[in-house]
Parts: sequence; C-alpha cells; structure tokens
Amino acid sequence: MQVFYATEFVLPLPPGHRFPMEKYRLLRDALAADAAYRLCQAEPASDGELALAHTPAYVEAVARGTLPAAVQREIGFPWSPAMVERARRSVGATVQAARAALLQGEGVAANIAGGTHHASADQGAGFCVFNDAAVAARLLQAEWARRGPSARARPLRVAIIDLDVHQGNGTARIFRDDPTVFTLSLHAQRNYPFRKEAGDLDVGLPDGCGDEAYLEALEQALQELERRFEPDLAIYLAGADPHEGDRLGRLKLSDDGMEARDRRVFEWLWQRRVPVAMAMAGGYGRDIATTVRVQRRSFEVALATWRRWQAARGRH
Repeated sequence: MQVFYATEFVLPLPPGHRFPMEKYRLLRDALAADAAYRLCQAEPASDGELALAHTPAYVEAVARGTLPAAVQREIGFPWSPAMVERARRSVGATVQAARAALLQGEGVAANIAGGTHHASADQGAGFCVFNDAAVAARLLQAEWARRGPSARARPLRVAIIDLDVHQGNGTARIFRDDPTVFTLSLHAQRNYPFRKEAGDLDVGLPDGCGDEAYLEALEQALQELERRFEPDLAIYLAGADPHEGDRLGRLKLSDDGMEARDRRVFEWLWQRRVPVAMAMAGGYGRDIATTVRVQRRSFEVALATWRRWQAARGRH
C-alpha cells in the first residue's frame, strides 16, 4: 500500500509549542517496519495546483511570508521557508495518495499527515496552511476529465469524510456552492472552531461522547451520505483526536471504538468500490505514543481494505 510522507520537512517551532510535530516521524518509523507499506516521499504542490482551491494572492503571501500578522497567528505557526515547504508537501501527499487510489487503481492509499481542513480559500487557521483535501479533490477532478469523453460525461464526484474531532470549516467554505463535492463532518460541537461553517452534512456531538453513541451517529451519517450522494472518490480524514486520551478532543472514544470507526468507513467505501485517500488529520494525545498507536491502527484497517482491492484485481 502506498503511503506518502514529508517527515524530513519539519517546522522550527519554539520550545513548548503545543503542536506535536514529532508524531509524523514516529508514525513513519512504525510503518517502515512493515514491508506491506510502500513509503514514498511526497512531492510539493505547485502554485497552480494550490490555486485550484486557494486564491493566488493567498498562495503568494504564504510563499513570500507577507501574510498579515493576525492571519499568521490564526494559522498557529511562525512563518519560515520550512513552513511553506512542509505545507506544500502535505498537500502533495494527499494529491499523490488520491492519484494512487483512483487513477492507478490501488483502491486505497494514504498521507501520513494532511487533513488540514481549517484552511479556506484565502486564509489558514488552526495549524492548517493549505487545504490538502480541497486541492486534491479539485485536481483529481481536472485530471479525471482529461481521460477522455466518457470521463467528461459527468464531473468526478468526491466525498470528503471528515472524522477529525474539529469541524472541517475551511473545507465546507471552499465547497459551499459545489455540488460535485460532498463534505461530511462528524465532530465535537463545542470544540474549535467555535463558529462553524455549514457543510453538506454536519453532525455535532456532545462532550464526552463515547463509542456507542459515536458509532451510531456515524452510521446515520453514512446512510444520509448514501441517500444524497454517489461518490467516485473519497478523501477520509481519520483524525486521532476523538480518542479519550487526546488533550484537545472532548470526546471519549476507546482504542476499540476508534478502530470500529475506521472499519465502518472503509467497509462502507469497499462495498461501493469507492477508492479512498486517507489523511491522518489531528491527534494531540497527552502521551504522543497514544496518538501514534491510534494512527497505526487506522493504517492497519486501511491496509486490510487495500488487500481486498488487490485480491479483486488478481494482484498479490
């Protein structure tokens, strides 16, 4: 299974910064121990690719480091060339995962990072500079349309299934008037962002929501998604932050509950033969090893589904 990473590109964060940058390297090292994963360094997204979901003025301001101080504070990272390079490659990793899943026929591929769903067309926020899912959706739609008349018969339809604990407000804003992309967000209602942006399907959950209630809400959300939309590609934000050990989550899913969440999403997609690119999104465990453990199990579920795709195609 192809897994894309940009762990060599890290931010020079000040001491005590609450963003757990080290989790990406730890997850990559854990996956590297299993030969079933083919680890590939992500290529950076170009200005033109980023402009599919972001305004050219915003892309240029990020690249040049000329964002207003208030906007930079909203992102949560100090500006540096490393911030720009990492942001580009985080988008590139989801783009490459989506290409592998859909265009190369892999069925499933993943980004070790990504899930930067708070970034909107002209502004970043909440540790999100560029919106990887939005850029990937728009770019794959364009590349799909170039495959020939049959592909151009109707636009590629993309479902963004966002199970990070925070609402995907930036993604919802970008696709607010786009019927070819369906945005589903299952999140803690009282968590950041405190001003939500209406997506196609938003499910706000109460503080302390545990496994049973969460999985029931997810089941109902997937039923509603099926009723309203028929995706050709999915981008799955498998945030680790609904876990009970997360500092910023407010929900209380156990290890088994998190795995059951992932299994339900991948099973739903497999039954409909919808290729999926997985991005890891948030994870702020009180113990960073907890976040990595939860994410590692998400990859195990993804790998099992990838193997089903290969078996269906006679691959080994």
